[in-house]
Amino acid sequence: MGRRIPPEFIDELLARADIVEIIDSRVPLKKAGREYKGCCPFHDEKTPSFTVSPGKQFYHCFGCGAHGTAIGFLMDYDNLGFRETIEELAGRYSMIIPETISEDNSAERRKQADLYGILDLANKHFQLRLRETESAKNYLIERGLSGEIAACYELGFARESWDDLLNSLTAKNISRKDLETAGLISSNDQGRVFDKFRDRIIFPIHDQRGRVIAFGGRILGDGEPKYLNSPETPVFHKGKELYGLYQALSAISKQNQSLVVEGYMDVIALAQTGIENVVAALGTSTTPGHIELLFRRCDEIIFCFDGDRAGRQAAWRALENSLPSMRDGKQAGFLFLPDGEDPDSYVRKLGHDGFYEQLREKSLPLPEYLLNHLAEDIDLSRMDGKAKLAALARPLLNRLPRGTLKALLMQKLAEITAMDKQGLADLMLDQPKQLSGRQKVTSPNSKKHSLIGKTLTLLLNQPELGREVNNLEYLRLLELAGMDVLSEIIDIIKGRPNLTSSAIIERFRQTVYYDRLCELASSGIELGDEAVKTEFLDAINRLHLMAIDQETKKIT
Repeated sequence: MGRRIPPEFIDELLARADIVEIIDSRVPLKKAGREYKGCCPFHDEKTPSFTVSPGKQFYHCFGCGAHGTAIGFLMDYDNLGFRETIEELAGRYSMIIPETISEDNSAERRKQADLYGILDLANKHFQLRLRETESAKNYLIERGLSGEIAACYELGFARESWDDLLNSLTAKNISRKDLETAGLISSNDQGRVFDKFRDRIIFPIHDQRGRVIAFGGRILGDGEPKYLNSPETPVFHKGKELYGLYQALSAISKQNQSLVVEGYMDVIALAQTGIENVVAALGTSTTPGHIELLFRRCDEIIFCFDGDRAGRQAAWRALENSLPSMRDGKQAGFLFLPDGEDPDSYVRKLGHDGFYEQLREKSLPLPEYLLNHLAEDIDLSRMDGKAKLAALARPLLNRLPRGTLKALLMQKLAEITAMDKQGLADLMLDQPKQLSGRQKVTSPNSKKHSLIGKTLTLLLNQPELGREVNNLEYLRLLELAGMDVLSEIIDIIKGRPNLTSSAIIERFRQTVYYDRLCELASSGIELGDEAVKTEFLDAINRLHLMAIDQETKKIT
């Protein structure tokens, strides 16, 4: 494995980058006091609520909550990966990325680039075969698909041939080994090599940049399997990709909502009626990675599944995988279709407006679905029935992040089980884990947690204050949630005193703290610089006193 780009290089890159210039080249901005404002590119709005701070080198939308650094903006707006964004910015400022990537990894990236080219050629081949094959075109017409929607999703066809694609691409000097790596051919025990997709309507799968990374195929006749997907390859990982996401990106951002269905045809049928914010998982259940991917784009996900047993099982797995991502402001709902219906057939029956009406009126919010599902077959008039419900809910509620939704669900569960709220809260809490031979102290006083948040907010607004902190080693002893992050940020600032807020936050991009730090950095502080310094030093002093009190209690 190659090493990552050194964080010091990213610090230097962000120091040279001007976030106002970068964003203004894509989204018109106007100066408003010390900041710049414009209409958010990630959701529809008429009154500008998108602000860019040149001091923090940070952007935040007060309408949809989008926030981040110059790197994060380019990743989201231009649909780039992290390294691609770094390469683009480095080129813009004539900087050379340090050679920390191993030769093997460089070769791997070149190989991936070759795979994208091979898959693109295969896609063009399949599209040509569709245009040439009347039976395949008739099938799509019978399914009610227009030529426009087929072109939008780049549908194709694989002939009923063992080597049509194989011969076509090897004639272009592409090796069998590369075709196998791309997931386009297979071989049997006798060593015979043949096309993986045969006699199938082909659904190309794109990444967020629009590159073809894999294919799905639907048998044209009655054979098995009905649907066939590409295997995992160096550029395709089922648990990280969603069918139709590339085509849906704009609609998801504008509507601040995404609709998740089960099949390719469901996606295309809905898109043809104008419901364009729709995606599907790729032959697997909706994963936590899928959900995080969508929640980075919007605040609401609606899962639309068949009402049969398989559909309900898929919905419950989606609920379980959604729980860790249900931060305040995020919503999830579940629509179960009538027996015998799927989204494809249902939208044809109801039309665009009728289907949307069902989404609005019949979707079950995640909290309601969770409690209803758990309460099935439980007699809540009995004491042991209420106890069973609480026991079933415990591991699920503990997967929710701390916030309003979790508190409200706890409150509702307390009402259903007729338990005292504090008693239920005590029951629900996970047992503290042993760390380094001692128990981690969980403070019952929420003000202590808010003190850490306040200190981080002040520090991210004026990073140079980190140089004022003394006795950091003693502060580290404080066993309080968030103290590890605070001490790490102070360490970073002491080592590199001139870092901006955005550079500090980028250090945490691959951690669970990233979104929270973005939220804190975007918090407005109506104080002058000296007042901020006074507040910060007062907060640090209070944390020092708490650490002293904690250590004193341990020895008395």
